Amino acid sequence: MKSIANLGPSPAAIPIVADDVLEFHAARLLLLLMLCGTKDRLQGLTKMAKLDFFVRYPQFFKEVCRHLGKDSSLPTDIVESSMVRFHYGPWDRRYYHVLAYLKAKALITVEKEGAAFIFQLTGLGRESARALSKKPAFTELVAHMRQVKDILGQKSGSALKKLVYQVFEDEIGEAKLGEVIK
Repeated sequence: MKSIANLGPSPAAIPIVADDVLEFHAARLLLLLMLCGTKDRLQGLTKMAKLDFFVRYPQFFKEVCRHLGKDSSLPTDIVESSMVRFHYGPWDRRYYHVLAYLKAKALITVEKEGAAFIFQLTGLGRESARALSKKPAFTELVAHMRQVKDILGQKSGSALKKLVYQVFEDEIGEAKLGEVIK
């Protein structure tokens, strides 16, 4: 994964994949904190990762909505970027890198409360997330995040983890650690 600032010297014939761009993931996590958090704040890595999973895998979100008796009217044909099976369900190994980037850019604060990490937007992070949310390129993502928040936002990270394993035993629970979720 590279910063977009470091992609300039790349040969023009080599395509740039958004999944490999640091700022792409940073933008999504800023929006996740603003739209899926409470007062621009999320409590716990597990909750962040599970909400992010349902944002990145809309077809899994649609299935969990069906399981919960809720309606999801969003398209399900695109996987934004892949995640892997980890000890606690879907995970992205880049989280630590991206969260460190966001903290270094003074876009988020990270505090520890008991055993949980608390991620919160700073003033600059809030301004950046608001600006991103108004860009046409993020319209569908913003709408999807709002629906994820409405349906799953009040659940704890542990409850979301249990839900993922309950509903997606074959797709995730049976996958080997480190295997890409499809």
